[in-house]
Amino acid sequence: MIEQFQALQFDRYLVHGFLCVQPGVDVRVKRGEAVKRLLAGHLDQVTQLGLTAKSLRLAEQVHGDGLAVVDKKSPSVSLGVDGLITADEGVTLGIYVADCAAVYLADVKGRCWSLVHSGRRGSELEIVAKAVAVMGSGFGVDPADIVVQISPCIRPPHYEVDFAASIIQQSIRAGVPTLQIFDSGVCTASYPERYYSYRREKGFTGRMLALMGRKSPGVLP
Repeated sequence: MIEQFQALQFDRYLVHGFLCVQPGVDVRVKRGEAVKRLLAGHLDQVTQLGLTAKSLRLAEQVHGDGLAVVDKKSPSVSLGVDGLITADEGVTLGIYVADCAAVYLADVKGRCWSLVHSGRRGSELEIVAKAVAVMGSGFGVDPADIVVQISPCIRPPHYEVDFAASIIQQSIRAGVPTLQIFDSGVCTASYPERYYSYRREKGFTGRMLALMGRKSPGVLP
């Protein structure tokens, strides 16, 4: 099951997806094993989106505020970071979540794009605002040209902190126009048939995979 967001469909070359529950896969195990069991299905969905498994770049995800700028020469997993930024059309960014938010940041002029893992801790550290800053300093992107999309994530009353609201506020403070900030508004803990939830499953569950890449104009007709 692949979800997509209307807010990110402004550019026909920008490709994204939010990969949800894989029916029939037993994920009542620890994170590493769950990701391994979901891998074949995730890679199949990557190709369904017209991207390639070889292009996928992931973050280690340590619940911090570290960011990595990646390209085709980067390792498949960037250690010690929770956010990825690229300007390379040969790269697909990937972030795993199971209650935390995957935050998509896309430059409307196509200069770069970013995916960030932001749960309670990442939101407190304002990792999304820091990604906006790196997009500006590294690629000349004005915050006014960035679209922010927040994925499904856990929300009150299933969780004591509304970190999606925090992500919205830090994006505004970073200079992203309010009208360019979008929140799915969906709680992962409320829909077990569609989303994995770390809180609901008490730590033994699968992971959704957020993806974003940009195809070269020569790839599409």
